[in-house]
Amino acid sequence: MNNIYNIVKELDIPNGTTKRMNCPNCNGYKTFTATNNMGNLVWNCYKASCNIKGGNRVHLSVDDIRSGILNTKDPVEDSFELPSYIIPHRNKRSVLKFCYEYDFEPDDVGVMYDLKDDRVVFPISHNGVLVDATGRALGKRLPKWKRYGKSGLPFTHGCGNVAVVVEDCVSAAVVGYGSFVGVALLGTSLQDSHKGYLAQFSTAVIALDPDALTKSFSMAKELRGYVNDVKILKLNDDLKYRNPEDMEKLNGTITN
Repeated sequence: MNNIYNIVKELDIPNGTTKRMNCPNCNGYKTFTATNNMGNLVWNCYKASCNIKGGNRVHLSVDDIRSGILNTKDPVEDSFELPSYIIPHRNKRSVLKFCYEYDFEPDDVGVMYDLKDDRVVFPISHNGVLVDATGRALGKRLPKWKRYGKSGLPFTHGCGNVAVVVEDCVSAAVVGYGSFVGVALLGTSLQDSHKGYLAQFSTAVIALDPDALTKSFSMAKELRGYVNDVKILKLNDDLKYRNPEDMEKLNGTITN
């Protein structure tokens, strides 16, 4: 995978765009695509005998995150702009403390800072375009979570091929590694926009908080019309707390 990653990285693909080319693994003619989706490099060969795929993350500048680099506009909400009071986190102590409490790097997730409301902000992108953002209060301000746009799309993190459906951005950031993409619904309701996004995955793992198990079964029933393989993870705790038994269960979903 490292060789393929190096080849894809050297293509220097602009954010929000896809490049189609001959496959560097099987030499299939124009069967290989690579996409830069807000710093997530994802590649795939569509030739059945090859079918190489993978992903990795590259660094995006703050300007990239803010503007979305609108090479491909999307009708979801192409007019969205971050409010001027949302700025780079600039290693603000409270932002770093929040991120490190849950053991993820702020720059890996692309978080920013709401100067007005004292919130850590998670940008939401769709097809490489910044379409929304959601912020989590760092103090006691209510509501705890604030949505800045109206896209209805989930916050996502990771480059894998298995969607892990969670409630909040922090859990999505924690589980978005390896084969997994963390998909935060920003609640426990499954919207049409969520279903449309999840339809691209062949496997989805529903990992809502322990007190939402009944909701998980209902959600699985809804999703089975969109995703071939839907699994439910019965958790001891919210995934962002990295309960060892829960993380073992999650990793087991791709080996079973």
